[in-house]
Amino acid sequence: MIKLKQRYQQWGRTVKFSVLSALLLTSVTVHAAPLVLASKNFTEQHILSAITVQYLATKGIDVTPKTDLASTIIRNAMLNKQVDIAWEYTGTSLIVYNHIHESMSSEETYNTVKKLDAKQGIVWLEPAKMNNTYAFAMQRTRAEKENISTLSQLVDRITQIQKTDAKHNWMVAFDPEFVNRSDGLKPMQDTYQLNLERPQIRQMDPGLVYNAIRDGFVDAGLIYTTDGRVNGFDLKVLEDDKGFFPSYAVTPTVRAEVLNAKPELAEALNTLSRLLDNDVISALNAKVDIEHQSAERVATQFLKDNGLL
Repeated sequence: MIKLKQRYQQWGRTVKFSVLSALLLTSVTVHAAPLVLASKNFTEQHILSAITVQYLATKGIDVTPKTDLASTIIRNAMLNKQVDIAWEYTGTSLIVYNHIHESMSSEETYNTVKKLDAKQGIVWLEPAKMNNTYAFAMQRTRAEKENISTLSQLVDRITQIQKTDAKHNWMVAFDPEFVNRSDGLKPMQDTYQLNLERPQIRQMDPGLVYNAIRDGFVDAGLIYTTDGRVNGFDLKVLEDDKGFFPSYAVTPTVRAEVLNAKPELAEALNTLSRLLDNDVISALNAKVDIEHQSAERVATQFLKDNGLL
């Protein structure tokens, strides 16, 4: 009877040890799981992703990049804890995610989205001193010949051609996301009274818009103001004279749960954010889009140039 009791006690200790070991292994596995960094489908985001992955690796933080995702997919993935980090734009969060269409300064926009997204468990760190907002652009020589320097003047010219020479209607390039966004084509058309027939709206990958403008495939197109091809292709950026496009300051965002577990992430990501402005990111974009370097190579050189590698 005593031996039987001893066997039960030994069995109980073995079970407890096995359960404890399993819990410890599970804890280590969860802790060691790489963070997921999501990025969108254009050059700037590819570069930011590569910079982040390489720099965080020097801090002992393993990151798995997920690239070429739509904004809304990234947002939903963060809310569902499938994505941990993303370089997001203040204007996108304000209008697309939080459905606020009130005109605000860049500082007001940042403070508003930071407060609202905190309720969703998403932390906005320090914004970079860059504003990658939308704009319309044309070939510089074409814009000067047509005497077009503002978006209103472009709309007037498009309307005039529609009325006087419809067979030669002007074509305008857009990326599909902008066409379908709540802060995109439809409200922009309402603001500027821009009426476009369906054949005039040429949807294409955002990276192809610049080539389409340069090569005369379209007469004008929607571009990102920090893209390196704006200067590289000598494009004329038209003034948003009615102030339709909001501020789009790129900012590292992190799930609060992840930041609580890895508080060192904040300073690491803020270090990168402080190095970015419009001139810096435009030059980096140009290295990829015009010089055809890989985003990874550009990221490595950027980090070396700033003493971070």
